[in-house]
Amino acid sequence: MAYSDPTYVIFDGDEDAWAYRFMKGWNASENVSFEFANAHDLDNMTSRAQDEDYVKRNLRNRMNGSSQVLVLIGEKTKNLFRFVRWEMELALDLGLPIIAANINGSRQQDASCPPIIRDKCVVHVPFKMKAIKHALAHWPNEFHRLSNAQRANGTRSYGETTYRNLGL
Repeated sequence: MAYSDPTYVIFDGDEDAWAYRFMKGWNASENVSFEFANAHDLDNMTSRAQDEDYVKRNLRNRMNGSSQVLVLIGEKTKNLFRFVRWEMELALDLGLPIIAANINGSRQQDASCPPIIRDKCVVHVPFKMKAIKHALAHWPNEFHRLSNAQRANGTRSYGETTYRNLGL
């Protein structure tokens, strides 16, 4: 199943770029059933990308064109403020469904979760292709069906049955 709505991916570019590259590899492989429209492929930043205002303006445009956000949560993600925290805050402000993929394999919110999305209506999954694929296919619609009161109930995760059905 292809996800034609762009997904905006947030990650620690210094420590967790490998995970982002894995996802791009899954997406590019004809032998792997994992497809997503990557919002970061919509345009290229120019050499002005060292100017913070330029970068944030460009990232905002990408996120405005996205239907969901995927945050790759690594060991240091919660300590990043310049862009990563700003991106998560923008996703919350825009009311976009957020999927938190825990690189440490956790199936739920844990101590690695950045404070800005801690206890928010975010679904937490392990950084596993099948779990991410499932969340991309289901979470945006689930999120949009929730009332504001339901969203206020905080963090979400999938149950053991879902993981068993995914073979995880």
